Amino acid sequence: MAALDAAFADARQGVPLSFALLAGWQRTVLGRQSVGFRPAPASAKGGQERYGLAPGTRTRFERCLSESTHADLPLPARAARAYLDVLFFHPFEDGNARAAMLALAFLLAREGVFLRDARPVAVMRWADDAEGAADLAVLLGILTTAAERKRSHGAPDTGG
Repeated sequence: MAALDAAFADARQGVPLSFALLAGWQRTVLGRQSVGFRPAPASAKGGQERYGLAPGTRTRFERCLSESTHADLPLPARAARAYLDVLFFHPFEDGNARAAMLALAFLLAREGVFLRDARPVAVMRWADDAEGAADLAVLLGILTTAAERKRSHGAPDTGG
């Protein structure tokens, strides 16, 4: 919860999503003094997913994160993309699913959207599932619309 509070505080500041921001939240989540980009290839889901590492991997990841500020794309699409980018680049040695949820919550909070229940989002995702990625954006569209509707009817947000 401390990392989520930090993500919401950063969202209120309006700072852009970056690896440095994610790493700060990740230090809180993992209780470590230092968290960096993973130094070697990684795997997940019992070895079913593999994440390579090339000299430009971190730069490509940072570029993808920077695209989350493109206002020409709808918020649900940007939030879904950032969530999936964290999962699929797998930037940390541990806790990437939590980092992905923090990135998603941060991006939504920057625009005043706070999901009451994120459980529908936090399901296993596969790197080669383009339809699943599109479905995630649609789901986030539904959830953000519901959150915005509740807020416009006077329901308090949970953004701290």
